[in-house]
Amino acid sequence: MASEYKYQILVDWIKEKVHKGELKPNDKLISENKLSEMFSISRQTVRHAISFLVKEGIVNSKHGSGNYISDRALKKDKGSKNIAIISTYVNDYIFPKTIEGMQKVLLNKGYRVQIMFTQNSVDKEEAIIRKLIDSGDIDGLIIEPTKSAIPKVDYLIYKELMDRNIPTIFFNSFYSNLPIPHVSINDDMAGYTAVKHLLEAGHRNIGGIFKSDDGQGHLRYKGYMKAMKEAKAEINDESIIWIDSDDQRNLLKEEKRILRRLKSCTACLCYNDSVASDLEIICHQNDIVVPDKLSLISIDNSDAAELCMVPLTSIIHPMKRLGKKVAENLLALIEDRAFSATYEFKPEICHRGSVTKIIENIAEHNY
Repeated sequence: MASEYKYQILVDWIKEKVHKGELKPNDKLISENKLSEMFSISRQTVRHAISFLVKEGIVNSKHGSGNYISDRALKKDKGSKNIAIISTYVNDYIFPKTIEGMQKVLLNKGYRVQIMFTQNSVDKEEAIIRKLIDSGDIDGLIIEPTKSAIPKVDYLIYKELMDRNIPTIFFNSFYSNLPIPHVSINDDMAGYTAVKHLLEAGHRNIGGIFKSDDGQGHLRYKGYMKAMKEAKAEINDESIIWIDSDDQRNLLKEEKRILRRLKSCTACLCYNDSVASDLEIICHQNDIVVPDKLSLISIDNSDAAELCMVPLTSIIHPMKRLGKKVAENLLALIEDRAFSATYEFKPEICHRGSVTKIIENIAEHNY
């Protein structure tokens, strides 16, 4: 018999044992040597069969201990099709449209979808993932990381996800030191594209407001720096403002600090539309005309960008398309664990009225 046929016989035999209840979750499989003798096949063919079952989530392979029936095996045998989506917030920013894109794909493929929110809490993220793992009833996870730029004490919960071979994909951001795929916009390029647009409009004194506790903030800052250095524009550290999630919620209270830091600037790259909207309010309250005295560009192109007093020029977040891509890539990962599921959307600008071309000898700003 061809080795492919032999390996399939062993796969089917183990699946049948699980189906009949003769092999139960956490039961240890017969050793590879014994299976090799029983089926008159090589150990290499046995390993191939075990590897296939590990990818399907039916077997867990523990280094130095052996192979065990997964606690998800019965659910897999019964054909459960459950996907969990874990996001940071439930609000009317970009999240509903992104999640809508995911749901449409998953529901059309017959999956049941659970949606949970961490409120950007590290502890809550871990508690939700732990509950899902312990349920043994999850076929895949879509996760928006919580405060993805903050070093974590450990990644044990994610290591367990990987050890249990539960297909997982991040969206919007990712933990850079974990080998888990992600779907997002290219945040580095987004920062670069935004600043490049300001430079092409004649601005040289460009400030920036970036999130310190999200990976996107660091990548957008990296793009900012790349564009400024490429243009040989002077970088004033005073004009770079770092905020965390709590600062963002209370940005209007930071009025004095922000105006002082941006005093010499003719333009500013804002972390997202929410930040830009608050900055526009601060400018309005201090008779700083946008864009004549201060041009603003932001990222996400949410509804907030259109509703500002001066509609914002903003990098487009693909929202529904991103959600759709996340779901499609997770399903591909469920089918083939070797599938390369990372995808980054190329940034594009939606032009509105918040950026003006600078004129020579512009009057000095006095904020």
